[in-house]
Amino acid sequence: MIKIDIVKKIATKLEIKDREALSVVDTIIDSIKQCIKEHDRIEIRNFGVFQVKQRKPRTGRNPRNKKEYPIKPRKVVTFKLGKELKDFALEPTANGTPATEPVVSQGSPEATA
Repeated sequence: MIKIDIVKKIATKLEIKDREALSVVDTIIDSIKQCIKEHDRIEIRNFGVFQVKQRKPRTGRNPRNKKEYPIKPRKVVTFKLGKELKDFALEPTANGTPATEPVVSQGSPEATA
């Protein structure tokens, strides 16, 4: 699912135009980004927590030539699922097989801003 799919679902559910639903989705996303930037943390009950964490400096290695390089400390945005969302996402599917463990991606705040 991509952003436009969410926009279409919201437009259908609220019986509004796609353009208006896009505005709603963009406003929510911009608000989340602004809160993360200002407060380093945003908690949405029963959904999850976005949090900025500081990564320590470390030594990386090029696997091709085994040469080591210093990696500077940096900030990353993490997301931790809330209990209700986790339970919902991991409940068995219609065919009886359990859903897989959700993937949590991490990226720098600059990539999302």
